[in-house]
Amino acid sequence: MPRLNLNALTHWITAAAIQHPTRLDAELAAHAGVSLRTARRGLVRLTELNWLVNAGTARRPLYRPGLLRQVVHRYALTGLEEDAPWENDFAPFFAFPPAVNRMVQHAFCELLNNAIDHSGGTHVTVSLRQTAGHAQLLVSDNGRGLFRTIADSFAIDSPQQAMLELSKGKLTSQPLRHSGQGLFFTSRLADVFDLHANESGFQKRAWEGSGWRPQRALKHEGSSVYASFALDTPRTLEAVRKAHSLDGASLGFERTVVPLRLITSAVTGLESRAQARRVGARLNQFRHVELDFTGVPDVGHAFADELMRVLAREAPAVELVPLNMSPAVAAMVGSVRETGLV
Repeated sequence: MPRLNLNALTHWITAAAIQHPTRLDAELAAHAGVSLRTARRGLVRLTELNWLVNAGTARRPLYRPGLLRQVVHRYALTGLEEDAPWENDFAPFFAFPPAVNRMVQHAFCELLNNAIDHSGGTHVTVSLRQTAGHAQLLVSDNGRGLFRTIADSFAIDSPQQAMLELSKGKLTSQPLRHSGQGLFFTSRLADVFDLHANESGFQKRAWEGSGWRPQRALKHEGSSVYASFALDTPRTLEAVRKAHSLDGASLGFERTVVPLRLITSAVTGLESRAQARRVGARLNQFRHVELDFTGVPDVGHAFADELMRVLAREAPAVELVPLNMSPAVAAMVGSVRETGLV
């Protein structure tokens, strides 16, 4: 008889425990092709590992999901609607706090809808895992990849530049059907957010407060997005949305943050007017823009002048607020702003 693969079983056991609480041993034996005795030993081990709780007795077990839970499904994208998998295949098997549940549902539907509408793929795999402290969501499709989609739609060939545009928000290749807010707000709801596509990877950590940074990419066809939510987070969907309104109380998307270090590297600083014009692209869609200089040691005069004087003059309705400037950056920004007042 084959042996049980406990790691593979964790993808299945949560839903099975809810669907077959009194005959889980027989279901496991049939699912894994093992003897009833082997299945029962496996259930004992899964209980010890906190994947199951036996609310009955050894002779008459009554199983339910334990502290650890996971559900994994693969879907064909043709004809898929994102709310049905959440409602039928995932939500019934988890026990998140209400505010976290709403954020996870929001992220789940937004990321799955992105795969349906934008990936150009044929399949998507969705994994949702609950640990003692987090809800962990992974959505992976086999499509063309996010950065190729952006390159085709906006002629932005650089993944770093594409991430800069995504970090602003309101970027969409289908403006009649989408507002470009889904990925933006999902990344701000999560404590950990990783995005991998086209041999490029970027990460965002809520506790760092400094936006996106490059990371080593996964070797994966299509796009993969991972989002983790702390179960005790004070964050809520409403609070995150309101934080990006001008008055902090409404739901308008009027404020954004631009992490400038995204378009820098060990050999490329912020020196040119062309770079500044790329940073300034689409900023007239917002009322308040925070320019985050975290990780930028200095900037050239041309870059600072184009961004802080020329753009400020051309888009007077946009409030440009530089943040986290080094002394050298602050001195250069101050000098060009003084020039603009003359």
